[in-house]
Amino acid sequence: MVGGTTTTGRIYNYGSVLTKVFLVKADRPTPSYMRSPPETPYVYALENAMDEMAAALNMDPVEFRRVNDASTDAIDGKPYSSRSLMECYDQAAGEFGWSKRDPKIGAMRDGDWLIGVGCATAVYPTNVAPCAVRIKLTNEGQARVETASHEIGTGIRTVATQLTAEQLGLDPRAIEVEMGDTRLPPAPVAGGSNTTASVSSAIIKACGEIREKLARAVVTANDGPLAGRDPAAIRFTDRKLIAGDASLELKEAFNRLGVSVIEQYTEFRPDAASSDAVSKLYKGKTELVSGEKGDKMKYAFGAEFVEVRIHRLTREVRVPRIVGAFAGGRIMNTRTARSQLMGGMIWGISSALHEATEFDQRAARVVNRDLQDYLVPVNADIGEVKVILVSETDRDVNPAGVKGLGELGNVGTAAAIASAVYHATGKRIRRLPIRIDSLIS
Repeated sequence: MVGGTTTTGRIYNYGSVLTKVFLVKADRPTPSYMRSPPETPYVYALENAMDEMAAALNMDPVEFRRVNDASTDAIDGKPYSSRSLMECYDQAAGEFGWSKRDPKIGAMRDGDWLIGVGCATAVYPTNVAPCAVRIKLTNEGQARVETASHEIGTGIRTVATQLTAEQLGLDPRAIEVEMGDTRLPPAPVAGGSNTTASVSSAIIKACGEIREKLARAVVTANDGPLAGRDPAAIRFTDRKLIAGDASLELKEAFNRLGVSVIEQYTEFRPDAASSDAVSKLYKGKTELVSGEKGDKMKYAFGAEFVEVRIHRLTREVRVPRIVGAFAGGRIMNTRTARSQLMGGMIWGISSALHEATEFDQRAARVVNRDLQDYLVPVNADIGEVKVILVSETDRDVNPAGVKGLGELGNVGTAAAIASAVYHATGKRIRRLPIRIDSLIS
């Protein structure tokens, strides 16, 4: 499967664009998705080219991207649902101190260390998929959310708890979330940065249906403080139904409905999904609706700035600091989002400087097949990592307004590091990882 090949053709306002992908048969295992999105290697090539063109024009790399920023897709001409790329560049550049950069190659030094700084764009299409959810709400204000989604460390349990509490006007401590069981309502695969968007959209739909049942019960009653009110105007807050200066306890609303528990089973299907997308979900097949589908282009963007230090004698490479600013629509939980983006940038440093699959050229077998020989960064390899969450509202991507962040953070990291290496040494590195031998030759 070949993926990630179309994004680079859509990032900037190209006068004309042509992209091609070539598949080559080789005597080795077929490469597959590993370091999050398949966009990463293609963006590495494009962002290196952007830096090279900026240098050839004697132009600031940030400003070069600004003059080539786009409001519409260069291929199909569709507008972006929202695009905060330059806001990301401006905020990250300010935090990083980009204005203090000396553009001359090799001009920045600290003793025996050559200092280089670089930047690059991070981009990832917004994916969303069908999802089913069951929500049970009691007259005591206790709720239970059930979906077969997987918590793989992204924080979806926390998000589901917060969102349900928000939608139903409850204390988050009154919400119980159950996930990860095939007996529960089906959910999409935990990949493609779609989980928060998909599960949240299903929860919003289910909670809306619960609120509608309760609201209609109280406004159609013969008496009561909310009788005759517009059901659309009723808010749910602190276990109360409120309209203007009138309110009704949640328990009393249940009494009007004649039940003590509401169980709502809801299926969410994205607008651009096929008509049988939900039925395929029950068969274990996820239909991801990508950001390229529909009337608008839906992408999450970011900007990453990196400082590298290279020893003038040994060519040892260090990354003392990295700053990333990201716009991913509505941020459901700032703590979990920041953690994911920080992890993504760290893995991006790893891809740029450490990781490589080494093959025995005679037998075409992987040599470094365990963590004893496969290099990944440790705490000593990672310096200061700063994440900026850029405010962005997008009502077109999905009901939750979520673009997804899990795989955005490391898309541009390697390119930013390569640009910083060039700024320090004057060497353009085409092949990753960048190691000592890359800089000695």
